[in-house]
Order: sequence, then structure tokens, then C-alpha cells
Amino acid sequence: MTNLIFMGSPQFAVPTLEALTRSYNVLAVYTQPDKPAGRGKTLTAVPVAQWAAERGLPIYQPRSFRKDPTAIEQLRALQPDVVVVAAYGLILPQAVLDVPRFGCVNVHGSILPRHRGAAPIAAAILAGDAETGITIMQMDAGMDTGPMLSVGREPIRSDDTTASLSERLSHLGARLLIETLPGYLSGAITPQVQPSEGITHSPKINKADAQIDWDRSAIEIDRMVRAYIPWPGAFTGWNGQMVKILRVSETANQRTGESANQPGTVLRLADGAIGVVTGDGVIELKEIQLAGRKALSAQDFVRGQPGFIGATLLQMQ
Repeated sequence: MTNLIFMGSPQFAVPTLEALTRSYNVLAVYTQPDKPAGRGKTLTAVPVAQWAAERGLPIYQPRSFRKDPTAIEQLRALQPDVVVVAAYGLILPQAVLDVPRFGCVNVHGSILPRHRGAAPIAAAILAGDAETGITIMQMDAGMDTGPMLSVGREPIRSDDTTASLSERLSHLGARLLIETLPGYLSGAITPQVQPSEGITHSPKINKADAQIDWDRSAIEIDRMVRAYIPWPGAFTGWNGQMVKILRVSETANQRTGESANQPGTVLRLADGAIGVVTGDGVIELKEIQLAGRKALSAQDFVRGQPGFIGATLLQMQ
């Protein structure tokens, strides 16, 4: 039986690890170190570490391979035939890629070469792509530049968030990897160089990226709200406080048309809905959350905060 090591951290990676344990001998699992979570900032294991611990799999959590040579020696001592990576979150230097005799195989959340980088699923929603997918690829020293082994496609729905799309792609990735790995290990699959055209990049998301600019179009803001769920959550400033915008509908433009108010102005629409003026019309607020409070429908929020109507939402400094 092929001996492999799995490297992954978030929930996206769990279905792949689960599928691998049914067909291969998983020698060990590498994940990111425990992270502060919740209001108490309690150190909490990432989802892959939790899943592996419940099943008694050996877990390694190096902070860096580049800065910790002993981590590479530990990996080498395990003598894996292949390393499978899915949303691990750590950069693998060439010294790591050279350890397994069949190299390292990555489950990437886009159809390469589009959306190389750390946040391909959010990037696909932000770009308004009609579809995305999974690429199983052989890793090299570049950022998602290695040759491709197989590709699976998944339509993007109009109401998809990064959370919902990630869930579907995680299962697609697991299935595609299990279909691909035998042919790769036997040499039946020939790795294909990525196309030189259509390359885009999806850098790591920062919290500041999620601040809404109301001068943008309604459809851009709708994509932004969906792309930044579950983290960091699209937000805006009101009355000196941060307000998260959790759900919107850009179809408000079809009911209201142009507005004479400046972008960011909160309106009560003719049908009782709550809207905000954008760069090209009006977007309807569906669900919002004041910092430190629970999420509410826009109507319930306004009942408790009537001064929200007529206010201008601003960027926070």
C-alpha cells in the first residue's frame, strides 16, 4: 500500500483526508498550529487537526519549514511515497518537495492557471466567474505553477458564498484526487504544463479588503458580500461603529432605478425593504450585524436603530 503524508488545515481539506484514509496508509497529518478562536481567544486546533486527533493519526504542526530544519528532517524520517496537500497554508520549500519519491500533489480550489494563490474561491466570486473548480496538480517551487494532473468543474450559483462554494469544492476535490492518484502513481497520467494564457492571482485576504466602497456598483458589492463569508465579513462604518453586511440583493436596482442620494445613503424602499445607494443605483440590505451584537434582518435592525434610515455609511479609518 502507498504510504502518504497529508498536509491541510481548514474544513475544506477534511473530505480529502477522510477519502485518503479509506484507500491509503496515511503515515501522518501536518496542519497549522492551534489558533486563538472565539471571544476568549482560546487556542483551538484547526479542523484537520481535530479530525485527525479523533482518529488517532499522528499530527505534526511546524510553524515553518523554511525556518525549522528539524521539521524537514522529521518529514524525511517518515519516508512517504507521496505528500498530498490541500489548503495547508504553509509554503513548502524545495527541500520538502524533494522528500517523497512521487513528489507533492496539491488539491487547488480553482481551474488553473486562473486564480493561483491563497484565496481562489473568494477570487472566483469577486470576479463574477460563471464556474470554477478543482485542479489536482504536481507541486513545484512556484505559487501554484506546477503541471496539472486533472481538472473538475463546478458552476457558481448566484447566491453562493465562499462558505457554500468551498463546501461543494471540498467534496469535488476529494473525489477527483481519489480518481487521479492511482494513475499518477502508476505513471499512466502524464502531467500537463499549465496554459501560459489566462493567468490570474488571488492573494491572501486581509480584513481591510472587506471594507465596502459604496461608490462601486451594486453587483460588485453583492459579490464582495458573498466572497467574504465566512471571513472577514464585508463591513462598513455607521455612527462610529462597524456594521457587517451579511446578505444583500442587488435586484433592488430593478425596483428603484437611479437615486439622487450620494452613495452610502440608507433608504427605505417603496416595498418596505432597506436599501443603500451605490455607484449605479440601490442595493437591498437583507441581513446585517452591529459589532458585538447578533445578526439581524435589516428590518429588525432598523426597528431597534431607527436613525439608520437616512444615514450615510462611511469607510472606517
